[in-house]
Amino acid sequence: MTDALRIQDLCVRYGRAVALDGITLAIEPGEVVAVLGPNGAGKTTLLKAISRTVPASGSIRFAGRELLHVPPHAIARTGIAHCPERRRLFPELSVEKNLLLGAYARGDGGIDEDLGRVYGLFPILGERRRQIAGTLSGGEQQMVAVGRALMARPRLMMLDEPSIGLAPLMKDAIRRGLEEIRAAEIAVLLIEQDARFALSLAERGYVMESGRIRLEGSSDVLRDNPHVREAYLGIA
Repeated sequence: MTDALRIQDLCVRYGRAVALDGITLAIEPGEVVAVLGPNGAGKTTLLKAISRTVPASGSIRFAGRELLHVPPHAIARTGIAHCPERRRLFPELSVEKNLLLGAYARGDGGIDEDLGRVYGLFPILGERRRQIAGTLSGGEQQMVAVGRALMARPRLMMLDEPSIGLAPLMKDAIRRGLEEIRAAEIAVLLIEQDARFALSLAERGYVMESGRIRLEGSSDVLRDNPHVREAYLGIA
């Protein structure tokens, strides 16, 4: 049994509004896949559907298991970690306590070792482990959010707009961290509006518009696509 993610004909509706309309996509073990698209395309809803925080129809299979009826609180135990948009930290807690919350569902040892790995990935967090998370910069808070997801020892990480609003230096630090995660063969589903950032990290990608997959292909193919170049890369 592999740790592949298979989504087939996934639909989400909010009343009469259709947010996802028959989404089909796949991620292989250890693969980084980007999902591009404008605001309102349904990208965040896709991650919420996988995390089971919104009702959906269709099929979501991970490691051979159907997730459509798995309750939200049990998703972390399947090997999936969700790093949401805008970080969603506990701002009144320290950096280290926020990181440790990522391991709340684990029953194994090695938590201190994994904490050391996160500090190795983002050294500034080690320096500020006792600092209150709400006092960090936006980029540092994003590092905490990524580190918290890693503390769950996931086989699949879902990242929602990890580069949004970050200064170039912080964006580069997040990129380096994600490159190391990719090297560790953790599969990543990367939601991004910054197409250059996403396609520089991903092997493959999908373009979502109005709740549907409009394009898919390797990162090189998408970079050369005229619609992607004009709409997402700003190249006429």
